[in-house]
Amino acid sequence: MKGITKGVPKTVIGLGFVSLLTDLSSEMIYPLIPLFLTSVLGAGALALGIIEGIAESTASVLKVVSGLWTDRVKKRKPFILAGYGMAGLVRPLMAFATGWPMVLGIRFVDRVGKGVRTAPRDALIADVTPPESRGAAFGVHRSMDHFGAVVGPLVAAALLWAGLSMRSVFLLAAVPAVIVIVVIQRVIKEPVQVSTITESGASVFSRGRELGSNYWTLMAAVVVFTLGNSADAFLLLRLSDSGVSLVMIAILWSVFSMVKMASNLFGGRLSDRIGPKPMLLAGWILYAGIYLAMALVSSQVVFIALFLAYGLYFGLTEPVERAWVAALAPQDLRGSAFGYYNGAVGIGALPASVVFGGIWAITGPSAAFMFGAAMALIAAIILTRVATP
Repeated sequence: MKGITKGVPKTVIGLGFVSLLTDLSSEMIYPLIPLFLTSVLGAGALALGIIEGIAESTASVLKVVSGLWTDRVKKRKPFILAGYGMAGLVRPLMAFATGWPMVLGIRFVDRVGKGVRTAPRDALIADVTPPESRGAAFGVHRSMDHFGAVVGPLVAAALLWAGLSMRSVFLLAAVPAVIVIVVIQRVIKEPVQVSTITESGASVFSRGRELGSNYWTLMAAVVVFTLGNSADAFLLLRLSDSGVSLVMIAILWSVFSMVKMASNLFGGRLSDRIGPKPMLLAGWILYAGIYLAMALVSSQVVFIALFLAYGLYFGLTEPVERAWVAALAPQDLRGSAFGYYNGAVGIGALPASVVFGGIWAITGPSAAFMFGAAMALIAAIILTRVATP
């Protein structure tokens, strides 16, 4: 553990545990949502696209607001506590859903919580971490987050195997969510220097140009990539359509999260050595290749292999994007920079899932996955214009 977390501040590790417990709760529910919608509530791919698109866009837009706000009030922890608490309390209410609009409402509030907490949390990680170790710090945090996603589906699979219904599993997801609130209150400490980051709250809203052309070109590439980056729920639906069972999907989601966890640890530290640009380019090109293969193959075994290989994409991109954003942002605009970054994701998230779901419903899954692959390649071309910091 010491080797893995070398150079990573204790605050980052504490936030990692918070994310671990949150994902344990969330991932007891998330991989079951596509099948819950289709088999219990009678909804289809288009409804799934609307739900996930609105949910993720809501989160991303609110990340802009919370990013600007955290720089203005010069605090991080209140946003982190409110965001994790809100999501944890509403998520188990999925057990009482009687139609897909109610699922949409629950996912909406859940993602409001994510929107409130994410930019301040990422800014806090950057605040307490030396620049030369930020890739490693974000990699450790993301890997702990994914470890929760490893455990969550396994818990769900065990509960389903024991005979519990999906609704009962949703209710039990409240337990780790409550523990999260206690951990934040007692473990996470906000450094004193955060309170002196900005010189005036009003200036935060008018200083976006100070982030520079490299930052905004990166944001343009992120928007284009996100337009083709539909919700991972569609990958689960692809597995389900190929005949993979409910319990096996929960197990595969757990293994998939293990791949993401390991690749984030490796990818974060590697980006500190070779820089973010080659890492991100490799990740987006890998994504395009996997989505293209998903469009062309028909074997269940190959689908499963591609799904697990898809986890490598996260290690090449998640810690790298965040470390690059931190490197391009002045210290007093760090929360805003992470807010704009997540807002860029949000601009593409709603049309991405709705368009993907629409293409799937009208022409089938192959055309939808081809669209995702094409957008990733276009984004990679734009990314080549961003100078390495």
